[in-house]
Amino acid sequence: MTTILAAGDHFVAPELFARELDAEIGSGHTITRLHLPWPLTPFGPVGEVTEASGDERTLLDALDGVQVCVTQMAPLTRKVLEGSPELRLVVVGRGGPVNVNLEAARERGVQVCNTPGRNAAATAEYTLGLMLAAMRRIPETSAALAEGRWAGEFYTYDNCGPGVDGSTVGLIGCGAVGSRVARALTALGARVLVYDPYADPAVLREAGTPVGELADLLRRSDVVSLHARLTPETRGLLGARELALLPEGAVVVNCARGALLDEDALCDALESGRLAAAGLDVFAVEPPPPDSRLRSAPRLVMTPHLAGANRAVAHNAARIAAAEVGRFLRGEPPAHRVA
Repeated sequence: MTTILAAGDHFVAPELFARELDAEIGSGHTITRLHLPWPLTPFGPVGEVTEASGDERTLLDALDGVQVCVTQMAPLTRKVLEGSPELRLVVVGRGGPVNVNLEAARERGVQVCNTPGRNAAATAEYTLGLMLAAMRRIPETSAALAEGRWAGEFYTYDNCGPGVDGSTVGLIGCGAVGSRVARALTALGARVLVYDPYADPAVLREAGTPVGELADLLRRSDVVSLHARLTPETRGLLGARELALLPEGAVVVNCARGALLDEDALCDALESGRLAAAGLDVFAVEPPPPDSRLRSAPRLVMTPHLAGANRAVAHNAARIAAAEVGRFLRGEPPAHRVA
């Protein structure tokens, strides 16, 4: 009999993992549950892993006698892996298993799988919504009405903001999310430029007009949207020098990772009026500290890392994870193994 830990949270609940596991593998296995505090408590580093929720001691206790763990955020650190000798499989219900020490997992013969694509559609939808909110100044006008003021000045030429139709939108990164954003923008009448040195050239051509140099994309874009994965090479990808290449009145949107963008440089560009607006769903530090310049920057729309969150995503993550557990128990090759 296999014992499986469903280490869920307030988004993908342990009960949701358990329900999908029951549907996939049936009876004959024991499913235990652990409820982690994310997202009511922000994720952060635990030991040597990042973007994790909970603590090592609680997870070690929960993994006692467990062979399989499905989770989004549990901190699978070296300490936890070394203290869980029966563990053989970890399935992380997210695209990047940054909460798992992959090297330690390999050393101990623990397979690690992820659930790629489970929130691509949701993130693409949200990116488009945040882009439109920033460009069309929707939060500001809504706030004015809530305060009892009919803000007619937002209908003036100087204040009404740009639109997507007829604009050139540059996408930095053209994976599962970026390619969906490209299709939506094209349908709305935008000219789409794409920069991704790691993508298949055919994928780039299907999404829009490929651009070989980041600087070229920036110079030509009325709107720039970030969709790159955070790596040592992409950290600080858009700084003061890059933002200065954008045309006057451009818009920047980031629903990828906060550290891709120099936030001080963004605030400088907004405060000087060089940028018309910006929309951020992710931040270098989450939540932004009380003294962050972002809190007072003009024409900035901010949301608390919500792009990948809708109900379909939670079900997708649990279903893909359960299918991976099913393959493991049947002795079949994993579909999404990362270690």
